[in-house]
Amino acid sequence: MDPLALKAALGAGLLSFPVTPFGKDGNFNRAVYADHVGWLSGFRASVLFAAGGTGEFFSLAPDEIPPIVSAAKAAAGDTPIVAGCGYGTGMAVQIAQSAESAGADGILLLPHYLIDAPQAGLFQHIKAVCDAVSIGVMVYNRDNSILTAETLARLCEACPNLVGFKDGSGDIGLVRKITATMGDRLTYLGGMPTAELFADAYLGAGVTTYSSAVFNFVPALAQKFYSALRAGETETTNRILVDFFYPFMEIRNRQKGYAVAAIKAGVRLLGHDVGPVRAPLTDLSEQEVGMLEDLMRPYR
Repeated sequence: MDPLALKAALGAGLLSFPVTPFGKDGNFNRAVYADHVGWLSGFRASVLFAAGGTGEFFSLAPDEIPPIVSAAKAAAGDTPIVAGCGYGTGMAVQIAQSAESAGADGILLLPHYLIDAPQAGLFQHIKAVCDAVSIGVMVYNRDNSILTAETLARLCEACPNLVGFKDGSGDIGLVRKITATMGDRLTYLGGMPTAELFADAYLGAGVTTYSSAVFNFVPALAQKFYSALRAGETETTNRILVDFFYPFMEIRNRQKGYAVAAIKAGVRLLGHDVGPVRAPLTDLSEQEVGMLEDLMRPYR
């Protein structure tokens, strides 16, 4: 996909990250993934992210990513597929190139591994990935990879295929400076865990869309919330927050890593045999699965 076409698609509606299913042998289960992605594509996500954060990118070997991307492309119809990418610069370049060869329409560059880095180093890291592919790239501003507005402006000048900025920092002041400085040069995506909890604040900062993890198992509810948000229907968004998202947050916050594990549990409750999360994450307890099932019941 042309980078500008991807930029437009990213801003056209709600986004999501399908979970990555694993079979009893611990390997990627393509058949289950294809079934789930095909089902999700019927709920009008404007872009799906394969092997992203909710797709357990952090647990995947680099050679596992291209088959996941190709399976998503085959199952998603006309929905663009963006591949997760990360780690050190050399490995990130290789992952980006292999994902492009597998048919990815774009790359989401997650934070690099472990260490903090100066702005000059982040510039070189992101530029190397952008230079390595012809498809669109978006950067994930989070944890140890926080860009200043000035560094992002330099990257936009140097990398024509840099088309998106996703923020998971929660620093609304920084986000607003970036959206004010860069204007429509980029598409801006909300990337906080359970992004709906922060969607109003990010919308006020100029971020018009986000990736919804719960879209994996309550896609109609996720779309209803997004539509109400964009229409300014605060009474509807408040009701959904109180009835669903705040109780979901209570389940999610019971253990570290449940931002992914709870999503996978929800998909299993729908009947998709996506298997367990990989270590170092752990799955929900039976009691917690029961809590999630009760919460989901009105929205299935």
